[in-house]
Amino acid sequence: MLGSVQTQSLSPVFIGRDAELARLASVLAAADAGESQAALIGGEAGVGKTRLTEEFLAAARAAGAVTAVGGCVEIGADGLPFAPVSAVLRDLYRTLGPELTAAAAGQQAELARLLPELAGPDSVRREPHDEDGRARLFELTARLLERLGADRTVVVVLEDLHWADRSTRELLAYLFRSLQRCRVVVAATYRADDIHRRHPLRPFLAETDRLRRVERLELSRFSRAEVRSQLASIMADEPDEAVVDQVFARSDGNPFFVEELACSLHRGCTSGLSDSLRDLLLVRVEALSEDAQRVAKFVAEGGNTVEYRLLAAITGLPEDDLLDALRTAVGAAILLPTDTGDGYRFRHSLVREAVGDDLLPGERSRINRRYAEAVEADRTLVPADERATRLASYWYAAHDPARALPAVLSAAVEARHRHAYAEQYRLLERALELWDDAPEDIRAELRPTDYTEAYPPCDCQPGTPLDFVDLLAEVTVAARLSGERERSFAMSKRALRLMERSGSPDPLRAAWFWAQRSRVTEVLGRGDGWEELSRARELVRGLPPSATHAEVLAMVAGWIMIHKSGAEGMAIAGHAVQLARTAAARDTELHARVTLGLLQADSGDVEGGIAGVEEVRRLVSDQRAPLIISRTYGNLSSVLESAGRSEEAVRVSREGLALIGDQVANATRAWLLTNEGESLFTLARYEDAAARLSAARRVVEGPLLCAGVEMYQGFLALAVGDTEAAAVYHAAAAEGFRYDTQPQHRIPIRGLALRLAVAQGRYGEARRELLAAVDAGFPIGTARYAWPIVAWGAAAEADGPWPVTGDPARGQVLERIRTAARELPRPTPLYAAYALLVEAELARAEGRHEPELWAAAEAAFAKEERPAELAGVRYRHAEALLARGPDTRELAGCLLAQAYGVAAEAGARPLAAEVAALAQRARLPLDEPVDPAAPAAPADPVDPADSLGLTARERDVLRLVADGRTNRQIAEELFISPKTASVHVSNILAKLTVSTRGEAAALAHRLHLFAPAT
Repeated sequence: MLGSVQTQSLSPVFIGRDAELARLASVLAAADAGESQAALIGGEAGVGKTRLTEEFLAAARAAGAVTAVGGCVEIGADGLPFAPVSAVLRDLYRTLGPELTAAAAGQQAELARLLPELAGPDSVRREPHDEDGRARLFELTARLLERLGADRTVVVVLEDLHWADRSTRELLAYLFRSLQRCRVVVAATYRADDIHRRHPLRPFLAETDRLRRVERLELSRFSRAEVRSQLASIMADEPDEAVVDQVFARSDGNPFFVEELACSLHRGCTSGLSDSLRDLLLVRVEALSEDAQRVAKFVAEGGNTVEYRLLAAITGLPEDDLLDALRTAVGAAILLPTDTGDGYRFRHSLVREAVGDDLLPGERSRINRRYAEAVEADRTLVPADERATRLASYWYAAHDPARALPAVLSAAVEARHRHAYAEQYRLLERALELWDDAPEDIRAELRPTDYTEAYPPCDCQPGTPLDFVDLLAEVTVAARLSGERERSFAMSKRALRLMERSGSPDPLRAAWFWAQRSRVTEVLGRGDGWEELSRARELVRGLPPSATHAEVLAMVAGWIMIHKSGAEGMAIAGHAVQLARTAAARDTELHARVTLGLLQADSGDVEGGIAGVEEVRRLVSDQRAPLIISRTYGNLSSVLESAGRSEEAVRVSREGLALIGDQVANATRAWLLTNEGESLFTLARYEDAAARLSAARRVVEGPLLCAGVEMYQGFLALAVGDTEAAAVYHAAAAEGFRYDTQPQHRIPIRGLALRLAVAQGRYGEARRELLAAVDAGFPIGTARYAWPIVAWGAAAEADGPWPVTGDPARGQVLERIRTAARELPRPTPLYAAYALLVEAELARAEGRHEPELWAAAEAAFAKEERPAELAGVRYRHAEALLARGPDTRELAGCLLAQAYGVAAEAGARPLAAEVAALAQRARLPLDEPVDPAAPAAPADPVDPADSLGLTARERDVLRLVADGRTNRQIAEELFISPKTASVHVSNILAKLTVSTRGEAAALAHRLHLFAPAT
């Protein structure tokens, strides 16, 4: 654009920083070896951060690395959301092109929020419940960098982090924590002297100090010797010692100030040693031509970088004069062309700030108005992804509320679309500030543009303008999503008061705001959210169906499911489904149907609940809606595990993980991985369980989910005999659950404490944990957690030292166990098996050897997918047989061999040791797993139903369909409701790809799926 420009040579030789370059070289070497690295380079303004970074990047490129740089943008008080990350990705896109596109394959629509060049027609559908959107975007960004850094070293640098928007800071922190094995270096620079006590970067720096892979460098000022070398480089001659002393004293070793002072001296201007810092920085600017100074002022107010075409539009200079002015400013090293060659920036931000500070108030407003008018007149003057934010900033700085309010609202919408919720919230706060100052006719032209989360538009004519309550609704949601929960609570409260004072109540909107308050009340420690939801429910009672009505009831049902379960929740969830269907609120309907299925299972109709959630799974499995997919698959796997169908639970978890891929937050992936790990644990596949739980632990976020993973790692550690690790996991999990009241966490963490106490010989503590769990009670839907802890408590009483030490309270404890077991529900055969186990353990605790009880428990567990429990029951059965007398030694030997085989294969060392010790005492071999007198059992026949993907229950239903039974007859035979039977039949028809029951029966007979009745 300018052709060849002779710029003033400033410090052409890189001075000092040998130690810092060596540390950065080691960072690069570690990345080359395959371990991602991070670096933070801090120092005061002018100390040489950018120059050090340039040298590091040059060395990286020389070593074959791909490099990219992005700068944080300061436009007034509004940092562009993700601006440096977008710049980095755009730089990589220019360099790598198709390779980056291939690395982003399948996720282009989501990543296009940061790199619009990836946008295509296959956009992911936005969900109104998409609170995971930002976390998903973070995860996809990390995975993209990992793919790019798989076979090459990639170095990315984010400059001026002290200006970064909050979303950028949080994304950078996520990358520092989450980048896995890859050849990627992420570096950032910041001004250390700008980081005051309340600066938002301060917590970020404190957090990164704890990360092992983050190298933090703080650049110091130059020594006198280094200042002397710098002066010699600039002046192309050895400076006099007096000049060195003078410059060193005035600059205090700051390299940039040394350059400015050297320039003054080099021109023979001794008066350049001015008294004020700002004057020093302005000396060379004031020496420019009038046109060049004018251009510098416009560039200073335009942001970090200003496009050439935009400068041409706003400066009012003829093109030849503009080019001459730019040539002069570049030649004086005041301005520099951008790397892309389409714009200009100041060589150093200190000079830009000095020029900007020197503007008069009216002058600043006039320049910003010119920027805004130019961009509005020609939208191609700035990049499309920056246009809304820059217009909002320009009009706001121009002090024109009439133009600023619409621009700010438009920028807020753009920020939300990029999942930059913190920036959306800040822009909406600015809209609140501008609202009263904007003219009435301007406000009348505004239209609601970004309703979210079932917020109800007013019951008024189409074209009704945005009102203040609408704006408060947007602030309420944005504040919550950005973590400003106190502000979200306050905004919803303000809206409710405003509606009350207006004298025109709108119950639907009021209900929406009460529901929003419930979302943050519990997090803020101001209650459990039930009071707010109750108010919302009362407000919608009797109103016509609407998305808001359905959303409120779905939230109420969800609260009941988590906190107390029960029939009331089922009725409310069912009503929410009907309302959502009527209002065409598809997402709310699906979420409510999942909740209804879970509540149905909790209430005892396990098969009906599973069938309901399974039906939702079929509906969403082919949709690009990761949130509802993950919730459906996660909860389906959980309820299958509760029903004792662990193999199916593993399959569902894996299918869900495959479907969602990288489209969800790490927390959601961790949840599904934990579910899979739990089911693998109950199947005694301990190595596989350990791998999945470790994978979950690597990506888990949040104290509750982290505690859940650690709890199951504790159970696993106990099972394999690592008591010390179990104690560590239990302590961590207990801390994570300290303030949690959910039964699904409180009961099993007590169970882990009980089993750990037994393993350590602390039977008194084990009893206390059991009694605490019994005293707290077992709410509806907690049989999955209640039966094991009751069984473990009974076993602890049987194994404890009470017969030797004596304990007058022991009889009462056993009776409490017996009463608790009697009152617990038995919704599936698995829990009937646990009831038999508890009965047998109580008999053992009372000193009675009852092989019949153990035989009944063994027969029950033999039908369930609980190999470790079955092995333990067989061990106790053998023990009871041996205590009864010698006549049953052969059967006892077979039971011990079977138990030992399972325990050894699973790696359950404590159980294997106990079995081996009993066999040794009884002088029985452990290499005969079956009765030698019995004929060899035939191999299990291959079930042709397996190839059709039918579940065990669906096979039972198909067998009866093939026999010509009606839904009512099937329900009576299988002890399920006719509606559940109907759902199963529908699922079977879909899986067999047939249309009628007759076709299904014919296919079953043709494939010989079932033996003929005899």
